[in-house]
Amino acid sequence: MATQEKVMTGERAELLETLAKHRGFLRHTVTGLTDEQAARRTTVSELCLGGLIKHVTFVEARWAGFIVGGAEAMSASADWAAQFRMAEGETLAGLLGAYEEVARRTDELVATLPDLDASQALPPAPWFEPGARWSVRRVLLHIIAETSQHAGHADIIRESLDGAKTMG
Repeated sequence: MATQEKVMTGERAELLETLAKHRGFLRHTVTGLTDEQAARRTTVSELCLGGLIKHVTFVEARWAGFIVGGAEAMSASADWAAQFRMAEGETLAGLLGAYEEVARRTDELVATLPDLDASQALPPAPWFEPGARWSVRRVLLHIIAETSQHAGHADIIRESLDGAKTMG
C-alpha cells in the first residue's frame, strides 16, 4: 500500500514556495559554469558566484539554527570574508550539494514546527535593537530577502562573466 504524502498549504507553503523560487534563481545563475568560472571575480567586488552560494548556504543554516537554538546558535565565529570566496579544493558541485542539503533541512524544519509565531531573542549586535525577538516567520522572511538579494548579485556577476542573464 502506498503512503500518502501530506500536502502543505497556507502560509508555510507560500513561504517555502517563495524561498524555493529565489533559491532556484540563484542556482540557475551558475548553470553550466566550471569551478574556475564560479571562483572568478568579475567586478570590483570581492564576490564570486561560488562564494555567493557558499555564503547563502552558511546564512540559511545559521538562521535555521537560530529558529530552534536561539542566539546561541548564532555565536559560531566564521571568517566573514572567506564565505564569499571559493577556497582551494572547493568545487561548485560541492557547494551546490551543501546548499541543497541546507535547503532540505530548512524546508523540513518549517514543515514540522508547531508555531510560526514562536520567537527567540536576537543575539547582541549593533544592527539589532537591544532585546528584540524574531519569530520563525520573521526569520524565514529574512532568509528569503537574503537569498533574493544575493540572487540579484549573482545575476550581475554572471552577466559580467559571460553575458548570460538569469532574469532578463
